[in-house]
Amino acid sequence: MAAGGFIRLPGGKVVVALRLPHPTCSDYAVRVVVHALNRQRALTRLSNLGFRGARLSGNAEPPTPDEINAVLHHPDGLIWREYEARTAEPWNPISSLSRVAAAG
Repeated sequence: MAAGGFIRLPGGKVVVALRLPHPTCSDYAVRVVVHALNRQRALTRLSNLGFRGARLSGNAEPPTPDEINAVLHHPDGLIWREYEARTAEPWNPISSLSRVAAAG
């Protein structure tokens, strides 16, 4: 289910976007966007948060300009929203997904 992609920024860092299963409810997916030094570091950040199966194979769904802008302006450099969300839906900090997972 992990589909996604990445884009390399002019400074050498990357933005990785992945579709992952929700941590508590496998009925729907989330779109997670990570800003990191490289692709492996982005995947390590997700793995440390409990997304152990996060893999990036290919570049089928690279981050959109909206996703890049949102993650670059977020202090943690790690955001999410429901995969099927409309583009007008706000991005959430990854800490709110962790709270949802802990409460569920």
